[in-house]
Amino acid sequence: MTVAYVGLGANIGEPRLQLEAAIAELKKLPDTDFVLASGIYKSGPVGYLDQPDFLNAVARLDTRLAPEALLGRLQDIEQRHGRERLFAGAPRTLDLDLLLYGDQAIASARLTVPHPRMHERAFVLEPLTEIAPDIVIPGRGAARELLAACSTQNVERVS
Repeated sequence: MTVAYVGLGANIGEPRLQLEAAIAELKKLPDTDFVLASGIYKSGPVGYLDQPDFLNAVARLDTRLAPEALLGRLQDIEQRHGRERLFAGAPRTLDLDLLLYGDQAIASARLTVPHPRMHERAFVLEPLTEIAPDIVIPGRGAARELLAACSTQNVERVS
């Protein structure tokens, strides 16, 4: 089994319900044990700013799925929730990002792990360190130290 962390986000439709439904679907993934999820955090958009605030969380999975197979399953869940990829940073009903897959560094045409911007985003680091306080992001360092460097970003735990 490999420990994988998945970032969840939503900002249109019913974001809280969509995150809860996505967590329920993560619990049903084949060859995968759902371990736990963080609380839900609210944050402003990054990049494209003319959109509603996001709700975010992070889940820990123990999986036998290969990284790209897991990514495929995550994208299937997104599609079932109406995810459309209109442009980079567009509002979304559900976003599931494979943040970490064990201590592996993966760079393929389809997948980059660790997630390429996770080390600079408090809305990822805050829920991640909630459920894995001592986690180290390969090639970047301790998540707690990286979170401290994001102290100007406003992230609020809402549940």
